Amino acid sequence: MPPTRVLLIDDHAMFRTGLHLLLRSVLNDLEVLKAGSIEEALQQVAPPQLILLDVRLQGLNGLDGMALLQRRWAKTPIVVLTADPSPDAMRMAMEQGASAFVSKEQTADDILSVVKQVLALPPAGGASPPAPTVSQTPSGLTPRQCEVLDQLCQGLTNKAIGRKLGLAENTVRVHVQAILAHLGVSNRSEAVFAARRKGLVG
Repeated sequence: MPPTRVLLIDDHAMFRTGLHLLLRSVLNDLEVLKAGSIEEALQQVAPPQLILLDVRLQGLNGLDGMALLQRRWAKTPIVVLTADPSPDAMRMAMEQGASAFVSKEQTADDILSVVKQVLALPPAGGASPPAPTVSQTPSGLTPRQCEVLDQLCQGLTNKAIGRKLGLAENTVRVHVQAILAHLGVSNRSEAVFAARRKGLVG
């Protein structure tokens, strides 16, 4: 079986090297391709199974370059890695089709958890046209975000949701922030109301 190919796009060489070593130390049969810009990334010949994309890049930034990456590799999920964990940045990334949004301030375990979750998603079917993101449901949320939303609507805390779904608390927090941004609300109570009004939960 060929190795899992991950394309890491970040203009900070030290961060690229550190994340490369982290991924290789935990994930078996992994090939990490590194690029410092969107332009350099598009020169890669072999299709990656996962793209890890920084937002703030020299030249074309990550959000603007996402469409080019999706056009080149339509079935490859993109995880946005950024030093800007603001709700606006998350909302824009998810609207552009990111499968996940991860702050660089999160722990190594949290970043690895998100990478493993996205790699474990089934690939998009070859016969039908690709969806806006590989991991989106009709609601516009990822399957994991739908699970988190369901638990959130039951009144569970981030820690309790993490225990129930086997996720780190910080990972749950990122999913909750993405859900709030997607629903256009500012807190959990408003998210529950909006989710029920839209029929996203029972």
